[in-house]
Amino acid sequence: MHNIIMALVTSLSSPLLVLTLALAFLSVTRCSDATSGSIIGNRETCDIEGEDFTVNKIPNTRCFNCICKNGFVECLKRQCPSIEGCYTLLNPRNDECCQMCKGCIRNGVYRASGTEWTESNEPCQILLCNAGVITKSEIRCYTPCSNPIPAAPGQCCPTCGDCHVNGQEATDERTVTSTEDPCVTCRCNMGRLTCTKQACPVLHCPASKIIHDVEECCPRCTGSGQYLSPPKGACMLGTILYDSGSLFHLDACTRCTCANSSVTCTKETCPVLECVSEYQTILPGHCCPQCPLIEESRTSCSYGGKTYGDGESWKLDPCKACACMQGKVRCAMTICPLLNSPCPPNSRLEHPEDQCCPRCVESDGVCTVFGDPHYRTFDGKFFSFKGACKYQLTSDCVGQSFSIRVTNDARSTRSSAWTKTIALKIGDMKINLGQRMRVKVNGKRIDVPYRVPKLLYINKTEDSILVSTHIGIKILWDGISFVEVSAPTFYRGRLCGLCGNFNSLPKDDFTTPRGRILQDSHPFGHSWAVGGKKMCSRKPPYNSDKEHRCRGRRDRRLCNRLMSQVFESCHKKVNPSMYYKACLQDMCECPTENCYCESFMAYVHECQRLGIQLSHWRKSTRCRTVWDTVLKRTTHDIVNHVIVSRPQ
Repeated sequence: MHNIIMALVTSLSSPLLVLTLALAFLSVTRCSDATSGSIIGNRETCDIEGEDFTVNKIPNTRCFNCICKNGFVECLKRQCPSIEGCYTLLNPRNDECCQMCKGCIRNGVYRASGTEWTESNEPCQILLCNAGVITKSEIRCYTPCSNPIPAAPGQCCPTCGDCHVNGQEATDERTVTSTEDPCVTCRCNMGRLTCTKQACPVLHCPASKIIHDVEECCPRCTGSGQYLSPPKGACMLGTILYDSGSLFHLDACTRCTCANSSVTCTKETCPVLECVSEYQTILPGHCCPQCPLIEESRTSCSYGGKTYGDGESWKLDPCKACACMQGKVRCAMTICPLLNSPCPPNSRLEHPEDQCCPRCVESDGVCTVFGDPHYRTFDGKFFSFKGACKYQLTSDCVGQSFSIRVTNDARSTRSSAWTKTIALKIGDMKINLGQRMRVKVNGKRIDVPYRVPKLLYINKTEDSILVSTHIGIKILWDGISFVEVSAPTFYRGRLCGLCGNFNSLPKDDFTTPRGRILQDSHPFGHSWAVGGKKMCSRKPPYNSDKEHRCRGRRDRRLCNRLMSQVFESCHKKVNPSMYYKACLQDMCECPTENCYCESFMAYVHECQRLGIQLSHWRKSTRCRTVWDTVLKRTTHDIVNHVIVSRPQ
């Protein structure tokens, strides 16, 4: 054995992070290697939401996934395993993106660092590979119930039929640990609770890099780096070199061997103790702590100035609970699962106040229609279609639980169209939304707000009507031409129509009723026409190539407001270029002179979904709501009536 301290070739003070590159690049001015994740360049825009992009000027492009998100190309570095605490780093090969920590080979089988496994003939023995070192230990079983179920064949520990531990509930996703012994881990599987304890892994890093937090079970290494390779056959552990074939003890609990340049350690697992850590003692020459031999027997517990009876449990906070067990306070704490950061696309991070763990929750799908109809499908595909007939906007094509149809009106234009009415059908109920906020339910005009208990609620918002249904489908309608349909994740992959199929793949959104995928929006749009030619206000087909081009300065001046400071707080989050182009197109044959407002409203709603509020945009752009128009006309009619009716 040689007590030789080896030098580190490199030492990184922080773990390598998986970086989100919110910008992608037209001309990359400087790029680092793939392991650093740092890129500098110019922003690149895109049109098709969710579309994959290849940014040729990024070195090692295989290490990045680039997609179109909110009109910008966003590149995410491929997720690499954590190398925090590893001092046996392996440099990536030419075909790899990530630095890896050295793994282990046992019985000819390779295991990555961080892997735990058991061998079939010894279910109570667990092995762990950590930075090239194998730690072997026995599993200690803990059964916090009075009538445990015997271990099944091939399993080590008995189970409990209830997944509560000291008042805290374990689930299939969340584990629970005892605060008296944080090395006890309880898991719930198929309604059965299994609690185990295992020894901590042997660490392979400099002693100065080892830390041990009070509430954590095991000490751990911080930072990362790379030792110089030891002589052939010899082994490194920490900063000490061991000869090949040597047997050595690290402490009273751990004995190790060096063979073929690899260290394997056997470590004793200490029993689960039920006394608090202040009363635990370790006798000289012993490995494990012990509780006092004689303890006072009680039938109640005192905690926080309150007295609890035997078997009674109470919550301290959403993550921690305690129970009184034979006069002793036993507490348990939930261990939250690790989350990918940031949450995957089409999901958001939620952390309800009454729950312990945050979670990534899938967002509802949103399909938007506005202006001279422009469509943004549930999967983000952006297209324009000027059909002036009746169309299936979206339907449940699997369960037939609902359908939404829209009627588009040409409004005396040569090639344009706008959404005129919306019809929602759920079971035997039909809701019609018309111009100027007219609403009918089963053919009868109704006033808003309107409610059918447990089935339907129609309410006013600041600038629209909101229809909410018991199946989770929602429609937002501004009474002019802006429509927003929200569908819960239950309908993912079940929908069809102009809004696409809601399967997270924009590439196949132009799917016809017969299942054919088209490339052009015009034949795709016409394929979803319903009701025949009698429902058209202008005869199809329409040839978009013959649409006259508009170059009016006034149109540009009005649409330029979208690029102004009014919307500046959102420009970095949502690319306004698609909405600006839609605005110019809407103003081409605008029948009301304020068609630019529909593009503005669609842009504002996209910003609001990202948490950006643009509260004064209407006043700054002179975009009034239908409510304003209706109120103004009503007031004008009342005044005229009073003047006409006034006695002479």
